[in-house]
Amino acid sequence: MKVLEVLTNHPIFSWCEHVESGALEQAINLSNHPSIFHHVALMPDCHQGYGMPIGGVIACERDVIPNAVGVDIGCGMCFIETNFSAENLSKGTIREILIAIKRDIPVGHHHRNQPLLWKGFDEAPDIPVIQQELESAKYQLGTLGGGNHFIELQVNESGKVCLMLHSGSRNFGYKIANVYHKKALALCEKYYSNLPNKELAFLPVDSQEGQEYITAMKYALKFAERNRDAMLGISCMLIEYLIDCQFIPDSFVNTHHNYACRENHYNHNVWVHRKGATLARKETRGIIPGSMGTASYIVEGLGNPKSFCSCSHGAGRVMGRADASRTFTKEECDSAMEGIEFFGWGKGKKTEFDFGEAPQAYKNIHEVIAAQDDLVRVVHHMTPIGVVKA
Repeated sequence: MKVLEVLTNHPIFSWCEHVESGALEQAINLSNHPSIFHHVALMPDCHQGYGMPIGGVIACERDVIPNAVGVDIGCGMCFIETNFSAENLSKGTIREILIAIKRDIPVGHHHRNQPLLWKGFDEAPDIPVIQQELESAKYQLGTLGGGNHFIELQVNESGKVCLMLHSGSRNFGYKIANVYHKKALALCEKYYSNLPNKELAFLPVDSQEGQEYITAMKYALKFAERNRDAMLGISCMLIEYLIDCQFIPDSFVNTHHNYACRENHYNHNVWVHRKGATLARKETRGIIPGSMGTASYIVEGLGNPKSFCSCSHGAGRVMGRADASRTFTKEECDSAMEGIEFFGWGKGKKTEFDFGEAPQAYKNIHEVIAAQDDLVRVVHHMTPIGVVKA
């Protein structure tokens, strides 16, 4: 960890060796924000986001910043291990499992034909943005989404097959983030708040708008967690049907990496915002995935106060989706996925193929893990053997 040598109101602690210029500018804006408590922390997977860097962690005493949580509220990971040896799993069976998962779990913009039941729908808060999305959400529950969301078959260091997936709150998070960012802008303009950037508009937690955002955010977190549980359950049933295996309950992990939470740091009760960052409180299990085609890790937190007890949420981008699609060739990307079953590359918006999720578009996951050895210790190391993406 190093303290970035920049002139700011609050220090910036960085575990990222090379902070890109856009992310650095955003970190400086945060450090000069009137709501910020103590310091800004940048994880080793840090890269530019909207308003706040992805892979950033901040704390506020009296405010919440919608764009410091992000548009996919509750996006996160879940993982479980099997007792099945990968040496007994043929490429044909891996392919069969992936086809079954993609058949039964909608990906991209696709929703379910029939709604999934969840008692949480009956407990939805009476907040307009939640109520407006509620009926649609019943058809989104148990769906993967697009972008960097995935379902992956992996092999751990003991040679056992594992299952990992990455997804969030679907349209709930997007709508909540946009509605309450606009409310935050209106409040900040009304009271002439001294914002370093309008993308960092905030809501006082004791305001009606702030309380609504917190309530809506917490509901999106519950939905996101249930969404991952639903997909994991469907995937496990399909895998058990196709191979003679058992899943190990004690290995299960389900964790968010886009959220705000009330915690105590430096003897103050604060709202910690983790945007593309995972809780790494002492002895807490977390998941740090690599890119499609590279290793992933199960880790245990060390409770480092300088990171607000956080760690990275993944490898972190070195290149945007459009740049990757323009830069890489199909041969290069196919080579990076050699030996891993997947469904090929989709069509790009302005290019023949979308290489936005190719391994080359991300940082080296092993270097990212090594950069945070004071934040986490590695518990398990997995390599992919099959991937489902949009």
